Amino acid sequence: MNDSLINNLPTSNAAERFLRYVQIDTQSDPTSSSCPSTEKQKNLGRILVDELLAMGVVDAHLDEHGYVYATIPANVDKDLPVICFCSHMDTAPDCSGTAVKPIVHRNYEGGDIVLPDDPTVVINPAEHPDLKSQLANDIITASGATLLGADDKAGVAEIMAAAEILMTQPEIKHGTIKILFTPDEEIGRGVDRVDLAKLGADFGYTVDGETAGSIEDETFSADGVTVTIDGISVHPGFAKGKLQSALKIAASVIDALPKDRLSPETTTKREGFVHPVSIKGGVEQATIEFIVRDFDDENLRRHEHELEGIVKSVISRHTGCRYRFEVTEQYRNMKQVLDRYPQIMEIGLEAIRRAGMEPIRRSIRGGTDGSRLSFMGLPCPNIFAGGHAFHGKEEWVSVQDMEKAVRTILHIAVLVVSHKS
Repeated sequence: MNDSLINNLPTSNAAERFLRYVQIDTQSDPTSSSCPSTEKQKNLGRILVDELLAMGVVDAHLDEHGYVYATIPANVDKDLPVICFCSHMDTAPDCSGTAVKPIVHRNYEGGDIVLPDDPTVVINPAEHPDLKSQLANDIITASGATLLGADDKAGVAEIMAAAEILMTQPEIKHGTIKILFTPDEEIGRGVDRVDLAKLGADFGYTVDGETAGSIEDETFSADGVTVTIDGISVHPGFAKGKLQSALKIAASVIDALPKDRLSPETTTKREGFVHPVSIKGGVEQATIEFIVRDFDDENLRRHEHELEGIVKSVISRHTGCRYRFEVTEQYRNMKQVLDRYPQIMEIGLEAIRRAGMEPIRRSIRGGTDGSRLSFMGLPCPNIFAGGHAFHGKEEWVSVQDMEKAVRTILHIAVLVVSHKS
């Protein structure tokens, strides 16, 4: 009964919610040390809390760190695991999220989508092959001046739409469901201040993926590497044979990186990389920040060993100069945790099937809040939200794919009641 009821529900208000949410600027800031990194993220959090309270979710609240917590009570008398649905409220600092003007392109007929505020921004099927499966669907884009914010306000809107259905359709039977909306995911701090004891969930699903039908149980393992170079500073007028510029040495290190492998622009699928993301300093001292990624932890260590070898080789040509090589763990491949709880993926895969799709099991060349949540004790694969071309002006999502995500969330809630652990 639940399956047919869910699949025959009227269209939810996920798209309507999404169109409102993307107009609220929630861009996070990697240079800020506060939590959340920008106070404006709380503006969306407050709206979400008000809307949850209006649905009857009585414990919905925003904490001082910008996290939204809420509970949908069980409507079955059965001892069941508590599940959580999680999405992040912030948008990426890579592209402006101020004054987003969403546009709904009704009944997409194929071909290019030219964005009006900047006609040089064109979303075309050659570069966005998933558009080919969207004929007759309604495509939402920004106007060409900003990103859209589907990453991850699509997930937020879908969870909110599913919550409203669960609160108003008691015939859909489910256990206790927790909702968690996080700040600062885009700058790697999405779960820094989450209170898992207060959340009280046994496992969860982040709703932050891409193509409809996809579910991801594997991420990169990730480290940050800081290389600090100490040069020799001498007055430039008297520097011959003495001055050793740390900044030039740092540039030589970057130039010595492999040109045909081990970088984001030369790798794909399960290949890892070493990527310099910033360089700063001067003659006396310079610092290079790297991110290092691979699905396999041992390969991650190999990449770091190779990087340090490059640094040593460059430094050896500069008498009297020194370096420091500091590795900081960022997150680990969540598959290491999720493989111990196969029932979580089984439920997600079956929910996608019941929502009318063939599941696409993927690995993420990146990370999600679920990566760290899994290692913190909340096993948490990632399901699709339907967005595409994240972090840029060509970002888009279809209304119909958002509806598929809402139905998938509802099916997960129902399957927890009947699934054999």
